[in-house]
Amino acid sequence: MSEPIIITYSNNRGIATLTMNRPELHNAFNESLVANLTASLRRLEADPGVRLVILAASGKSFSAGADLNDMRRMADNSREQNLADARGIAELMHTLNGLAKPTIALVQGAAYGGGVGLTSCCDIAIATARAAFCVSEVKLGLIPAVISPYVIAAIGARAARRYFMTAEVITAAEAHRIGLVHEVVADEQELSAAADRLTSAMLRNGPGAMVAAKRLIANVTGRLVDEALIAETAGLMADRRASAECRDGLSAFLEKRPPAWMKDGNQGPGTGDR
Repeated sequence: MSEPIIITYSNNRGIATLTMNRPELHNAFNESLVANLTASLRRLEADPGVRLVILAASGKSFSAGADLNDMRRMADNSREQNLADARGIAELMHTLNGLAKPTIALVQGAAYGGGVGLTSCCDIAIATARAAFCVSEVKLGLIPAVISPYVIAAIGARAARRYFMTAEVITAAEAHRIGLVHEVVADEQELSAAADRLTSAMLRNGPGAMVAAKRLIANVTGRLVDEALIAETAGLMADRRASAECRDGLSAFLEKRPPAWMKDGNQGPGTGDR
């Protein structure tokens, strides 16, 4: 039996790619894939050598969401068993969404149900023109419960009110328009090129600063701009200025040299252009 998740590393660049590997079943979720993907994300989060995480898939589909054969079997189980299964998927989404590393989804084909959830949980999502998306749960008498916080954060409540209830197939162009993906490219070759372009740009940035920026978005989104938030963000700015990473980054810029995080092969192409 093939491994449900394949992890590959880009030599000396700090990039890890997680590839879902159930192509014959359109990378549908089963207990093994969900558990392996969650565990793999946690391992990469704890690995100081990993700076960026790419989520990809083998075969013609990104992910069909839940494995319907498993879902049918689960329907006859107890509520406690169903709850444990649902919590596993919820934990996967929570882990990916809050990962302390930047994440990029490369969507090469269909992403349905939980596949839309994975796309929404990544910081950046790029899709090929043939990719298609569908929040399909209501067609089966289900609801997109555990993915809903992340999909709504990506596309907004107004778009969700349509697509959660119609279960329409969303083209790549429409997914881009509503904010589910950031960029649409022609094919898988251009998808790889777009990933290289983004990762090369991101490897120039302070790794701690990118993680802090990601946490900042989560902390300030939806909050009232009051004295408490003003004080909190001012404190974050002051602390970041005093960090070793920031001190090195400022010194490197003024001295026209690469900062420490761009040494040892991690700078990517074009880093001499400052």
